[in-house]
Amino acid sequence: MAGALAPMAACTDLDTDIKGQYTVLPDNDMVTYSQFEGCYYYMRKEAGLGRNYYEGSWLQADQIMAVTLNGGWWDNGRMFNNTTHQMNPDNPGIGQMSDLMSGCTYCSSIIAQFGGEDRRDPIVAPIRAARAFYEFMMMDLYGDAPIIAAEKMDDSGEVKRSPRAEVAEWIESELLDIMDDLTEENNLETYGRPNKWMAKALLAKLYLNWAVYTCGDIESYTPSMTNEKLNDCVKVCDDLMDCGVFELGQGYRKKFFPDNGVQIKDFIYAMPFDVATLGDSYEGGTQMDRFLGFAKANNCLEVGPWGFLPQKSLGGIFLLTPETVALFNLEGDERNEMILKGPQYVTDKNYNFTDTPLMYVDENGNTIQINYSVEIDEWQDFGTLDVGANSVAANIQRGCHLAKYPPEEKDFVDWNRMQSNDIPIFRLADIMLTKAECILRGANATNGDTPAGLINEVRNCSGAANMTGTATLQDVLDERGRELIAELWRRNDLIRYGKFEDDWGYKHQVNPSAKTQLFYRLYPIPTGVMDTNTNWTQNHGY
Repeated sequence: MAGALAPMAACTDLDTDIKGQYTVLPDNDMVTYSQFEGCYYYMRKEAGLGRNYYEGSWLQADQIMAVTLNGGWWDNGRMFNNTTHQMNPDNPGIGQMSDLMSGCTYCSSIIAQFGGEDRRDPIVAPIRAARAFYEFMMMDLYGDAPIIAAEKMDDSGEVKRSPRAEVAEWIESELLDIMDDLTEENNLETYGRPNKWMAKALLAKLYLNWAVYTCGDIESYTPSMTNEKLNDCVKVCDDLMDCGVFELGQGYRKKFFPDNGVQIKDFIYAMPFDVATLGDSYEGGTQMDRFLGFAKANNCLEVGPWGFLPQKSLGGIFLLTPETVALFNLEGDERNEMILKGPQYVTDKNYNFTDTPLMYVDENGNTIQINYSVEIDEWQDFGTLDVGANSVAANIQRGCHLAKYPPEEKDFVDWNRMQSNDIPIFRLADIMLTKAECILRGANATNGDTPAGLINEVRNCSGAANMTGTATLQDVLDERGRELIAELWRRNDLIRYGKFEDDWGYKHQVNPSAKTQLFYRLYPIPTGVMDTNTNWTQNHGY
């Protein structure tokens, strides 16, 4: 869509002799599906599920933190503020609301064009599911949100924000209303587009967090609050587990490699990226490894955990917290290989580690083996989490890195470090851990499943040793930390568990107030959105 509009935007001759024009769009499948693609476009945007999303969601949680390099990447606290829970309405990492609202609006316009909310067929239903997803993300991040489909206005006739509980109830009713109209097909044609299974997974995520969304004041929420939807959540999880469409498979890391896609049967719903087709922008690709890799990777003599030698430097400022590194400790667990700590070794083209040391040439011409520390014991400026100049080998080895989304060589040669790895949104592994959590929170167990058994099924995919004994809620949270690292849900999990204010990394050493500032459980409304909607009130605390 963006590629098609680019040449039009460049046109400056407005005196064209028009021979004819469409008064309505042509009635053919190509035009129809191009309009539908626009409904999913906002998920790819930088402020949708692109860079800004993971800057906000990842860095506010307990797994990944951002540092600065000799003042570099400070950017007015762009990522530092999220890491230390000092967000403000101007941080790019919390700026997705306008895109989410635009996604809802665009979907509503297409729904109206194709017969409205009452049309009962597979044409409109997936667009309504996409709109429900935008509403869910907006409600999850910002609390009270406009229900754009209902066009609710205040007394002045301006769009109003509905209470969070009301938004959650609307999302539930919308998903239930369209469920029978959604296709059960899960193939190349439906990949990246909502089907019945995507809607059920979204419903499961809604039910799992129902007590969070309906408690009224988010600052009053505690995990002991009653969740009346736990049994409903288990029922939806069973539907997904028993449908025969999805499977965990064997082998974890390959699910996130550049060639992932519809063949990954663990993916219930994913956002496809393809730089070659969609362009080297945040609409076409991601830059996951640009920030997860280490800054001067192009100074290595051999390939690192990418299977090639990068031609350009990486950002390298996303480090793993020591607590997360310690979590990857299960015997035989393939997921441990993603955690780059200690001495580093060369990989082959299939991202398998070899016995060849990964050597780095520093600014003085010295050749050393890269060796990542777990703790960061020295800081150039602790107040800004500055580890020092990225040209100094000792500095770039402070902290551990994550190799979950390895890029391809062409990403660095041709595509400005933009990657085509598809990003999972809902996975079967998540659903199985969701059921385990629901049972531990009081839901009825079904099909003979136990929390420990469900955890072990997830572990079997990565070869991790089975747990023994009775599982606890903490066991589930820890397993979610291993299985779903650097996906969409860690911030969401911590809030549900009442652990969002806990001490991790170096957050509380920089900002001790983070332990008590519960209002950070919601994002602030971005300044631009507040300027446009002057009838709205900013979220408490900002």
